[in-house]
Amino acid sequence: MPPRENAVITPFVATEPALENHRLSASAPVPSVSPRLEAAIRSACMRIAPLWPLKTFVAVNPFLGLSDQTYSEACRTVYRNAHGELLMPADFYLAQVERGWITEGDLQRAIDEHGRSMPDPIAEGGAALTPTRLIERLRVLQRMPPSSSAGRFRTVADALDAGGRWTRLTTEEISKWCAAHFDEGQASWQSPWRTCKPYVSWRRTAQFDRNAELSGLRRFRRHIAQLPFDPLIAIGRVMAVLEVPEGSFVDFLHRALMSISGWSAYVQYRVRERNRPEQEDDSLLQLLAIRLAYDYALFMEFGEDLPDRFWHPSGAGERDDTPASLLPESGLFPRHLAQQAYEHAFHRRTIERLRTANACDRSIPFAHGQRPEVAAVFCIDVRSEVFRRALESQSQGIRTHGFAGFFGVPIEYVPLGHNHGPAQCPVLIKPRFRVRETIAGAGPREVERILSKRIGRKRAARAWKAFKSSAVSCFSYVETFGLLFAPKLVSDTLGLTRPVAPPSQDGLERRLIDRLGPTLDFQPATDSGSIHRMPSGISREDRVELARNALRGMGLTGQFARLVLLCGHGSTTVNNPYAAGLNCGACGGHSGEANARTAAAILNDPWVRAALADEGLTIPPDTWFLAALHDTTTDAVTLYDPDRVPWSHRDDLVRLRQWLDAASRIARRERAPRLGITGTNAEQLDRRIEARSRDWSQVRPEWGLAGNAIFIAASRDRTRTLNLEGRAFLHDYDSATDPDGSLLELIMTAPMVVASWINLQYFASTVDPELLGSGNKTLHNVVGTLGVFEGNGGDLRAGLPYQSVHDGQKFVHEPLRLMVFIEAPTAAIDRVIARHAHVRELVANGWVHLFAIADEGKRYLRHGGSVEWQPTC
Repeated sequence: MPPRENAVITPFVATEPALENHRLSASAPVPSVSPRLEAAIRSACMRIAPLWPLKTFVAVNPFLGLSDQTYSEACRTVYRNAHGELLMPADFYLAQVERGWITEGDLQRAIDEHGRSMPDPIAEGGAALTPTRLIERLRVLQRMPPSSSAGRFRTVADALDAGGRWTRLTTEEISKWCAAHFDEGQASWQSPWRTCKPYVSWRRTAQFDRNAELSGLRRFRRHIAQLPFDPLIAIGRVMAVLEVPEGSFVDFLHRALMSISGWSAYVQYRVRERNRPEQEDDSLLQLLAIRLAYDYALFMEFGEDLPDRFWHPSGAGERDDTPASLLPESGLFPRHLAQQAYEHAFHRRTIERLRTANACDRSIPFAHGQRPEVAAVFCIDVRSEVFRRALESQSQGIRTHGFAGFFGVPIEYVPLGHNHGPAQCPVLIKPRFRVRETIAGAGPREVERILSKRIGRKRAARAWKAFKSSAVSCFSYVETFGLLFAPKLVSDTLGLTRPVAPPSQDGLERRLIDRLGPTLDFQPATDSGSIHRMPSGISREDRVELARNALRGMGLTGQFARLVLLCGHGSTTVNNPYAAGLNCGACGGHSGEANARTAAAILNDPWVRAALADEGLTIPPDTWFLAALHDTTTDAVTLYDPDRVPWSHRDDLVRLRQWLDAASRIARRERAPRLGITGTNAEQLDRRIEARSRDWSQVRPEWGLAGNAIFIAASRDRTRTLNLEGRAFLHDYDSATDPDGSLLELIMTAPMVVASWINLQYFASTVDPELLGSGNKTLHNVVGTLGVFEGNGGDLRAGLPYQSVHDGQKFVHEPLRLMVFIEAPTAAIDRVIARHAHVRELVANGWVHLFAIADEGKRYLRHGGSVEWQPTC
């Protein structure tokens, strides 16, 4: 456990009378915290997945802390401890059977995976389970009322009112305090104890807060004052008073954290970001102590009304690892088998499409060694699949590649006039370099003039904001200036508002925006008031390393086109707290503009090219790398620094613009029906989609990554002629150019893992939108600039809004675990799995379904988890 400052632990051996009376007396001596309890606290905290704040919101695996469990075990854990679901209702699976999507063969295969002679846990006499019996079980579940609390761990608040008065009070009070303590700049009046550790801050706040007492918990402050000052010892006191046995420590503590799951997840993020080798952050442990303190106060006030084993899941044993342990009374077992059958049906159809697709079309010129007319590198994001197909349809001489959207450049991008900037790289890694934004062709005086104007505007904006929100002037402000906002309200309603400019462009004249761009030159730190207070830039040696790794990862080691497009992506929306979630996850929830421009500058550097040529990686002198940004809301593509393209490439540039414009129109036409836009000509469709990006009331400007279900690491030739409907992450990979397997290892440990995070985030928000999603987007209120409430209070909401996975009539995202295809020898894949525990857990525990492509796409082998590779039918 982390070190505890100023903690005093007095060893204590309880006498029998003390043990007998500690349920009724808060004055019983405090026992020392046992090693088993410390281990249980650590295990319970590790089960919580992190939640990134809104400004860098990225899809994250909400079951990250349960990845050491199999999917079926996690179904049970989430049901028992989180009171949530990892499965759809029975009527969903029956609908798939009735429409013919799930066949009897799919059901039988799901049953066979658990053993051909597996008994039906509900039928009498141990009769074997069959597809017919399984469907009967689903029909019984369909007619049953929603499951009760049977089989679930409960807190004291749960046991007292099962989600009623005391549960709401506990959640509201903790949430109110968390919002004030963790606020990141929204509150005008901040908590005076924000600098204290959470448990200390909360105790000081509780001394003055009478809300719990006014709500009926009459001696709340007296009970809290009796708890120890050390959070770990306080947890030990509460667990002793509640008489939770050692065998249930982890589950009970996990339930306590999941009763405030949103704030637990956010605090876990802070722990993840702030942990250092010299001292571990224990904020989540302190939040657990706060949560248990409310249970303690409720128990001391109303404990006599509770049964002796109120915390225990009624109707279920301590532990049972048989298939029947999937709690028949909740319907987990038959629905688990139906989920497997549902996924088998998808696997079967996907493999059949891959087999029959003419993926190796010999009419493609560059398949014979000819030079492509244009090469375009896109992010592996599923939205890029639609645009890549559209672009490739313009000419057989266009070749596209898939690579992580940060283009192998992990940077902190510092906007003009700032000392710090956002991390433009996946959240799994830290930025290695700091790159500053500069104004091309600007001298020192012009830069100082521009910065002075910008700083003045920011100061004026801060003063105006303070005037609007201060206690003295806020009401007079509304009365005096309210009518002046009428034009803005009208323009917002009519869709005339321009999208919010990126931070790097905010407050700058339009004529300067095109001159902004990254500079790779080294800039030392200064002690003066200059903007360069921290060093920045990328050394030449590092540029060579970045260029080498990026080209290998992109599959660009030969046959370079005259123009190579590096196309990042971002999303344009207004009034959208979840805007970062629609941007590039590989860029930390930001657009990929900075990374694309930095990568292009590195690859166009003559010194870098000369160094690469010495290593045997020669970029032709007439190859030029051009940065671009794909707006996934409008499907428009913006080219950066086109004026720097050599004059000899002007015809190539004109032709590329024409192809991109045509591809944008095709992509918009394909996406429009899913957005409910039909029956319009191309010009009207463009206007309507553009209007969605500027509509402040639009809850669904685009579908984001809804529908994602497939990850393919293979040559683009394998999928070029296949329409994957915007559901596939496509990463280029050729095992022939990766003899040591280093690229395969990188793909499986980074892009594949991130894709599974995205997939499981959408999966969770679909199977349980109330617990694992963030609810109704129209009711969201931003709190502390770090998350949202649904309404004016309650727990911090995690996951995706309901509108991100549902169109109002049906779910648009299908609850499918990620189907991963890798074209590589199975022995090479096995070596990566053996070396990396987190990858092994994903595969062996069924969080992803792993397949190997063999014999030029003629055979597909499935990883059997704990067994050898098996051929697919």
